[in-house]
Amino acid sequence: MRKDHRHGEDGSSLIEFALCLPPLLLLMTGIFAFGIAIANYVELTNACSAGSMQLAISRGQLSSPNYDPCATAVSAVQSAAPSLTAGSMKFVVVLNGTTYPTGGTPAASLSCTSTSQTTGAAANLVQGQAATVTVTYPCNLTVYNANNFPSCVLTAKSSELVQ
Repeated sequence: MRKDHRHGEDGSSLIEFALCLPPLLLLMTGIFAFGIAIANYVELTNACSAGSMQLAISRGQLSSPNYDPCATAVSAVQSAAPSLTAGSMKFVVVLNGTTYPTGGTPAASLSCTSTSQTTGAAANLVQGQAATVTVTYPCNLTVYNANNFPSCVLTAKSSELVQ
């Protein structure tokens, strides 16, 4: 019976494993971070679509006093995206060609309150015209406390015809 020993190679596989493990873990962490960003984008896109649909069917609410179509869209988007930080979203609503952008804090600055059906944003909810909602959200691609893409922003835009 012959014994086959490799002399001088007793720890080589451990050294190879130790050299390969850190790049492999870094690659896997990057894949997970990118996957989270993609999931956030899908959720933002679906929420933006829900906001524009809610805005498109809200023309029937014009009889209520101080109707705010922009707040309706913002509320619908924030409700449809519960895992995203609402304070980080920025909105732009376009009604019949009139733009209502956000300023600083999204929920506080986006207001297009109408006190009547013939003035303001309510007058811009014209049947058959487009209601467009655009939402931006900062993506986070931080891996091991290093954000290699600090200017990464997710943007979703959706248009619906007002009913």
